[in-house]
Amino acid sequence: MNAPTRVVVVDDQPLVRAGFRMILAAQRDLSVVGEAGDGAEALRLLSAVPADVVVMDVRMPVMDGVEATRRLRARGAETPRVLVLTTFDTDADAFAALQAGASGFLLKNAPPEDLLAAIRVVAGGDAVVAPRITRRLLDRFADQMVARPGTAGGDDPLAVLTEREREVLVLVAQGLSNTEIAERLVLAEATVKTHVGRILTKLELRDRVQIVVFAYETGLIRPGS
Repeated sequence: MNAPTRVVVVDDQPLVRAGFRMILAAQRDLSVVGEAGDGAEALRLLSAVPADVVVMDVRMPVMDGVEATRRLRARGAETPRVLVLTTFDTDADAFAALQAGASGFLLKNAPPEDLLAAIRVVAGGDAVVAPRITRRLLDRFADQMVARPGTAGGDDPLAVLTEREREVLVLVAQGLSNTEIAERLVLAEATVKTHVGRILTKLELRDRVQIVVFAYETGLIRPGS
């Protein structure tokens, strides 16, 4: 049997944290290894306690979830994946969290089974938010996008990709699934999956949602395109 997925819950409301702990404690494949009441406390905790997934509220005192996510991702590729909790699926905070490096967001009023499914998806290496939803969100807040360093007149961040990988990246960023990309490029779906994996590795991205964010930050995809 595989080891349980290690989860850290970050929320400034003790009752919310207790509720999450009760829900997760009933799952054999999930284990709460720590709790924090704000982003700063979470960063200190995660320096000492290994975790796979962080369930992170956005709006907290001292340090909010977006800044905590940004600082956590800055530590390197081996950091836990972040699932951000927000109030609205069109919230600017959700947009900011994705750009900061979260692997997805979940509405705070989602049923417990959605929370459990989201944690498992994120732990497995996928993103909770579909690329099409990500695109709509980024289109809405495109004027707030912060360009990726080195994209304005500097080194081409796409230089590490082959021509085919660039094609696949654009189609992923447009919200197409592997099946749809395979049909568009007349490739086997397994080949597309391989290309996506190489793109993630070469660009040091975590999932398909991060590919969409990257495409916006580099100007490869523009709002409404």
